[in-house]
Amino acid sequence: MMNHEPSEGRNTRPFISPRLVLVFGVLATSTSSTLVRLAQVEMHSLAVAAWRLTLASVILAPFALSMRRAELGSFSKRETRLALASGVLLAVHFATWILSLALTSVAVSVVLVATAPLFVGVLGRLFLREKLSRLMLLGLGLATAGSVIITAGDFGRGTHQLGGDFLALSGAVAVAGYFLIGRKLRERLSLLGYVFPVYATAAIVLMATALLLGVPLSGFKPITWLWLVLLALFPQIIGHSSLNWSLGHLSATYVSLAVLMEPIGSAILAWVILAEAPTWIVLVGGGLILGGLVIAGSAGRD
Repeated sequence: MMNHEPSEGRNTRPFISPRLVLVFGVLATSTSSTLVRLAQVEMHSLAVAAWRLTLASVILAPFALSMRRAELGSFSKRETRLALASGVLLAVHFATWILSLALTSVAVSVVLVATAPLFVGVLGRLFLREKLSRLMLLGLGLATAGSVIITAGDFGRGTHQLGGDFLALSGAVAVAGYFLIGRKLRERLSLLGYVFPVYATAAIVLMATALLLGVPLSGFKPITWLWLVLLALFPQIIGHSSLNWSLGHLSATYVSLAVLMEPIGSAILAWVILAEAPTWIVLVGGGLILGGLVIAGSAGRD
């Protein structure tokens, strides 16, 4: 999603429901794990992450440079540092999470990354002074319990590996920081004015890392490039940009909590495309996640 209006802050009345945009964004991000798995058939995980952010940045560049040039040049030193930090955190998130998908199942990887609300809640309270209501805490607890149940159900299935778990959790910590910084910068910056420098920074970090480690970045089949383009378009530009737009109108904790719906969509796609059928445990955990979201939403915190 690209923003053609002047910078919109949290107090600006949105032209569409932020929660609706958030749901749309989560649906788009749910395609990510399946597309990553398809690309990993031929590519190293780090190359997948690097090309995902690079292609997304290239697609957004003409729009950002033509419509947001003045805004991009108006960054204060503090905003520049925060945007760079956000980009680095996004790079760490994708590098660790995509690597985890090569070591463990889609369900376990996505669910562990979805524990980010735990980190967002604590860090948001410490750095942004975002108070958590009782209903929000209850919703967070139920959603987290659902995530734990889904994860526990995958233990001992042969695809579960400690290294993959650690990488997925590292991705959760990194994306929590990314959400918090985005929540702060989006108070002044437009969607496009924020996501373009952040995505570009992440792309540069990942490309540089891949080159330093000698990871192949070319010579792939056309079908692999198709998966990469779809990764850049759907989960990255549409999905992540929708989440970032929502950060201008909703709390960082609520946005990250909504991302807990992603394991449900990812599990369904993994079942249909990758033949990874969800178990009853996944269904029970998914129900708790949705219940937690409904309760958190009833807290009335925007």
